[in-house]
Amino acid sequence: QVQLVESGGGLVQPGGSLRLSCTASGFTFSSYTMGWYRQAPGKQRELVARITTSGSTSYPESVKGRFTISRDNAKKTMYLQMNSLKPEDTAVYYCNGGNAPDLPWGQGTQVAVSS
Repeated sequence: QVQLVESGGGLVQPGGSLRLSCTASGFTFSSYTMGWYRQAPGKQRELVARITTSGSTSYPESVKGRFTISRDNAKKTMYLQMNSLKPEDTAVYYCNGGNAPDLPWGQGTQVAVSS
């Protein structure tokens, strides 16, 4: 069955960095545009990074220049390198389809940015 497993979150000080991983199984990962989403307390889930099957990437202005999405199709794994983290980046981070979140959601990984 389709499964997405996120990892790599944690507590970091403002200005710090984290690298998140998303391991996929149960579908043809290499043929899927993928994305990273986040949901902060009391807010809607939002897409923060997207990568196509050819490796093209896109980001909203809120994270552009700080976040970098990448993928390793051989490992069926996607990454999110997050630099210069801000308190407003605090959220649970999830991976899912980048055109639409049409895969079963994983458990997410918590990112907390605080001094």
